[in-house]
Amino acid sequence: MRGKFNSAKNRLDRNLSDNAITRYATFSALYAAQGIPEGITYIALPAWLAMNGKSPMEIAALVSVMLIPWSFKILIAPLMDRFTLLSMGRKRPWVIFGQIGLILSFLNLGLVHDPMNNITGLMIAGFLVNFFGAFQDVATDGMAVEVIPRKEQARANGLMWGSKTIGLSLSLITGTWLINNFGFSFAVSSLSLVVAAIMIFPLFFRERAGEKLLPWTPGKASLISKKTQLKSWMHIFKSLYKVVKLKSSLILCIGIFILGIMYGLVDTLLPIFSIQELGWTNSYFSNVLSTTNVIGGFLGMFIGGYMVDYFGKIKMLTIYLILLTILIGAFAFITNLWSSFFIMIAFILSYCTLYTFLCIAIFASAMHLCWKTVAATQFTLYMALSNMGRATGASLLGILKTSFTWEIVFLTIAVIPFVLIIIIQFINLKRHRIIVNSFDVLPVEITTSPIIKNKEYS
Repeated sequence: MRGKFNSAKNRLDRNLSDNAITRYATFSALYAAQGIPEGITYIALPAWLAMNGKSPMEIAALVSVMLIPWSFKILIAPLMDRFTLLSMGRKRPWVIFGQIGLILSFLNLGLVHDPMNNITGLMIAGFLVNFFGAFQDVATDGMAVEVIPRKEQARANGLMWGSKTIGLSLSLITGTWLINNFGFSFAVSSLSLVVAAIMIFPLFFRERAGEKLLPWTPGKASLISKKTQLKSWMHIFKSLYKVVKLKSSLILCIGIFILGIMYGLVDTLLPIFSIQELGWTNSYFSNVLSTTNVIGGFLGMFIGGYMVDYFGKIKMLTIYLILLTILIGAFAFITNLWSSFFIMIAFILSYCTLYTFLCIAIFASAMHLCWKTVAATQFTLYMALSNMGRATGASLLGILKTSFTWEIVFLTIAVIPFVLIIIIQFINLKRHRIIVNSFDVLPVEITTSPIIKNKEYS
């Protein structure tokens, strides 16, 4: 009898929908798998190129091209909502496919011939890495929205984003050391093994009880998956339009795109500014950014999610944006202190921590706005807009730096969070939730009536 009880318990623990620890571990690992290639492609590689004399325009162009696939997420998500192998779960088959693609494309990046003088080759290989990274991200986010209870969303996002930040940071510091000592190809190949090891999580855990682990193993589709699976493209896009057109959703779309521009500007700026303006080496920069990112990641994992849960999403978003405006604006005015080690460390640490906390609050807010019927597509739309903003910001840096001084560039960036402070005050999460909940219990004719609409727009 005891053996049967332990066996049942083990089966339960392998279902994401039934066990919080399983959910936290799996989604944290999958986000760490995304962070490892990003640490190389977005930071270590640009820093290495900057140290070897490549221009800000060349580096910005490389980063902006690598970011493009993240804008394609909105095209991938409806595909995942429409087609899947339900007997293995609604999103888990896509997570496995995306993870396999991420492993192979990351290995391919290390095969680029003469990467220092082959920016085009790096662009193509980096594009593929980010395409499969985006693919895995869409599937992971869709699965998270469906199996993580609303009361756990902020905490789960804290762990997920903290894990991604730590994965990025550790890959950055390790990858930089490996690049400098053993070469670019060896560095990428070594880190690919870590990404491959994370495959055990989507292979070992089911979405829901009774589903297949693999196509040839026993199991069947759950009733919940059958009920929520959409049967036509028309239904997907009508449902998406119905929820995205609500006021709070539209405002978040605008705000998240603008915020993405700031992310893209700062992410592309930091290695170029630190190495070419302050004279740091790529190893020194990587060590500093990795350390500060790890600190920010741990704070996000253990504090960020709880603060959003306790004080509220919009309130914490406002506080983080105010602090970012002050931080970046003040930094622009202390040019005589930029050479100070302590000032620069304090700036990067503060930015990395606020960035992590802000991402946690934004993701939790986006999940809160999602309607489960089209959760993957809706959440992906928000994230795609953010990544479109990142690509825009990365490409803008080359233009800004060509025309203006670093002081003006920093001041321009500081304006972005200031504008967002005003915009997000028009988001009403509670009112939006009432409308979305009505979609599941009322006919379309009623949910689109003026009475219901006025609840959202009043």
